[in-house]
Amino acid sequence: MATTAHFSTKDRILGAAEELFAQFGFTGTSLRQVTSRADVNIAAVNYHFGSKENLVNEVFRRRMDDMSAQRLGALKAALEQHPGELEPILAAFVQPALAMAQDRHGGGAFVRVVARAYAEKNDRLRKFLSDHYGHVLREFAKAIAGCVPGLSKEELYWRLDFLAGSLTYAMADFGLIKRPAGVSEAAHRERAARELIRFAAAGFKS
Repeated sequence: MATTAHFSTKDRILGAAEELFAQFGFTGTSLRQVTSRADVNIAAVNYHFGSKENLVNEVFRRRMDDMSAQRLGALKAALEQHPGELEPILAAFVQPALAMAQDRHGGGAFVRVVARAYAEKNDRLRKFLSDHYGHVLREFAKAIAGCVPGLSKEELYWRLDFLAGSLTYAMADFGLIKRPAGVSEAAHRERAARELIRFAAAGFKS
């Protein structure tokens, strides 16, 4: 029971922090707001995370560790099953992110947190993300480079950056294309993934 309560408290804090960071940003959210939303005291936050900076990092870690593992697993399968093909590599990058964004357990809030990370200048957070997840982008860059050998390294990383931005936009689902009535979220997500992969492939090959 103690272990269950331990994780329940930690998860409540992370969920509350994620929602508040999405709404008010990192600097605009206080630990007092987090404790009030999670219905815990400040000692619980200090016990589980030690600081607000660590809490911010853990909000990212609990989503991105799993997404990164899914991406790398899908990338390995793409390279083994479809050697030399660009689209399966792009699918390995795009599909896990769109699936996470539509997770009913806070996926939408996390997408807004990601947008905050782009918008707010937070050098420590950017370093944390680079240190922990930069290797994922490097693995994809290496795989994509094998399919488009004519691209310089600089061109490759520009286009990968544009893909990441387009994917974040698609994850947020505030574009011109809305889910039509009668179309499931899963079907809409699959269509979004197909269109983005085709778009990105054309961009990398141009």
